[in-house]
Amino acid sequence: MEYREKMQAWLNDPCIDEASKAEIRAIDDEQELEDRFYKELEFGTAGLRGILGAGTNRMNRYVIARASQGLADTILAEGPAAAKKGIVIAHDVRHGSELFTKIAAEVFAANGIKTYVFKDICPTPMLSYGVRYLGTQSGIVITASHNPKNYNGYKVYWDKGSQILSDVADRIQEAIAALAFKDVKSLDFEKGLDAGIIEYCPEALDQAYYHATLIRALREDVDKSIKVVYTPLNGTGNKPVRHVLAERGFESIHVVAEQENPDPDFTTVGYPNPEDVKAFKYAEALGDELGAELLLATDPDCDRVSMEVRHDGKYVSFTGNQIGSLLAHYILSSLYEKKGLFEGGAIVKSIVTGDLPKRIAKSYGVATFETLTGFKNICALANRWDETKEYTFLYGFEESIGYVYGDHVRDKDGVIAAMLIVEMAAYYKKQGKTLVDVLNELFIQYGYHKEFLKSLVLEGMDGAERIARMMAHFRAADYQAFGELGVTECVDFNEENPVGRSNVLKYYLDDGSWFAVRPSGTEPKIKLYIYVVDRDEAVAAKKVKALEDAVVAELESVK
Repeated sequence: MEYREKMQAWLNDPCIDEASKAEIRAIDDEQELEDRFYKELEFGTAGLRGILGAGTNRMNRYVIARASQGLADTILAEGPAAAKKGIVIAHDVRHGSELFTKIAAEVFAANGIKTYVFKDICPTPMLSYGVRYLGTQSGIVITASHNPKNYNGYKVYWDKGSQILSDVADRIQEAIAALAFKDVKSLDFEKGLDAGIIEYCPEALDQAYYHATLIRALREDVDKSIKVVYTPLNGTGNKPVRHVLAERGFESIHVVAEQENPDPDFTTVGYPNPEDVKAFKYAEALGDELGAELLLATDPDCDRVSMEVRHDGKYVSFTGNQIGSLLAHYILSSLYEKKGLFEGGAIVKSIVTGDLPKRIAKSYGVATFETLTGFKNICALANRWDETKEYTFLYGFEESIGYVYGDHVRDKDGVIAAMLIVEMAAYYKKQGKTLVDVLNELFIQYGYHKEFLKSLVLEGMDGAERIARMMAHFRAADYQAFGELGVTECVDFNEENPVGRSNVLKYYLDDGSWFAVRPSGTEPKIKLYIYVVDRDEAVAAKKVKALEDAVVAELESVK
């Protein structure tokens, strides 16, 4: 069916309200109409994420309701016990988040599924914890993480507290595909509360999450006077991060006033992604005014965190790999000094994350495991080890500033990561070092690990098709070298392999360097990851630049 036919069917559907239909009729840009209707917003292993608006390829109340009915049908298929265990729903600060939460709750309640709802905005890691605390069958957080203001999303969790994997996602997608809007059940939210089928989450849940976070502090021999500027980027992190830092006794935490309170338009930052140093503009200004030693930023749903450190009079930014390496070193060295590492401890990273933490872990006798991208895969190992007792999950991380320490949360957790970053900076301050000093010490010990990460943003149907052509182009070519580095192996993760299937190509080079190309699963972009290591910093930097020039040129040659 062509997009025009899909659009007309949508406009003729009596379930769609007139305001939504009027929004479509007012659009005179044919390309915009095509993008809204050329497909249905895809439900993948991360759930849904898309631009807000009317249409089949947009985030709106109808897509949310239909997805919730599909998830409800999947829960009911698990049996009466699953419906009784129920589902817990959280939301962030974005446009539509509160409305979408109520719509979803109304669908689950109408299907006889016990539904718990966080009354206020909530960080994603607390939702993960909430699934485990309440013992629910499933969980949802309404969020688009760090995307721009015109996006929202719908992330689904299963009974272990981690995001669903493909086995559950495929069942939900099949259930959604079988539904028309008229098939969706709904019970008024207030009536659901009165009937007890909908219930607000107890305050004890929040307190239990804070306790589980605080007991994982690693050291007390730190300088708690360290001066920190924190920005939640107008998201959900403000209260949770400040609470745990206050409970830890840090005396000088200063919040960026313009970015303290919820703002779904992210007025002062636009793109609320702490990976982008531009997100630190206001924090740097306040940091300069106060003489702060550490700047900290969490993304809007507070599952990711980044930092800058004052060193030699100026603020130095860090990549996600560098923060992940510093945390790996701090966690493992602290555990080792406290009680020695217990046998069977393991850290987990994704296949496109750098290798420095792997070298650090090896020096402490700790195993490193790799998974496909996404914390649903990283925490799947924690779930498996619950049963097998084969390893103990210590720490999981990705290059995209996602970290979790411990196994009480089965997703990346910006709250505990923020607590550990401040504690780590305060520990080394007491030794007269900044985190720049510590990272340089790691480079001297393990080699200079240099990296280049690039995202090519290609939106709409044309962009998706070009990304597909890029991947096909690389798969068809038999590359022998990139720049001066020879290719020793190419792993196509679309083919059978021990880690699992995914649309990723990873090229290993003859000096131990590697790079990977991967279309994003949640955003309209293709990502390039380049990693090199060398004992000579200048040589490592030269290798990165040569690979960057060669691979980017190859990608951009595909039109």
